[in-house]
Amino acid sequence: QVQLVESGGGLVQAGGSLRLSCAASGRTFSSYVMGWFRQAPGKEREFVAAIKWTGSMTYNLDSVKGRFTISRDNTKNTVFLQMNSLKPEDTAVYYCAAKYGTVVYTVSTAYDYWGQGTQVTVSS
Repeated sequence: QVQLVESGGGLVQAGGSLRLSCAASGRTFSSYVMGWFRQAPGKEREFVAAIKWTGSMTYNLDSVKGRFTISRDNTKNTVFLQMNSLKPEDTAVYYCAAKYGTVVYTVSTAYDYWGQGTQVTVSS
């Protein structure tokens, strides 16, 4: 079992930045690909980014286009999502997820564990 706890969400003006954190506990952190998803009201959950133990990253380029950066600190069992140049359309609940193994998936159904989510609201 893996427990994930997100933090760092909030209200920010367009053009601003936020850094989300996801602390993992339980099983060996290194055994999991860590991902970030988001879900806006009335929309499906959308893949944002994922990172392997090695640091190899995958992004949903259509939505983040170089504005977001995912990273992980394996010594602290934590994954981060640095979000810059935020736009109102980035408003959503952001979820951290863990997938056992070394393959990155961009579909939410592939992930084994989820955090409770953290709200990000970007005002115009």
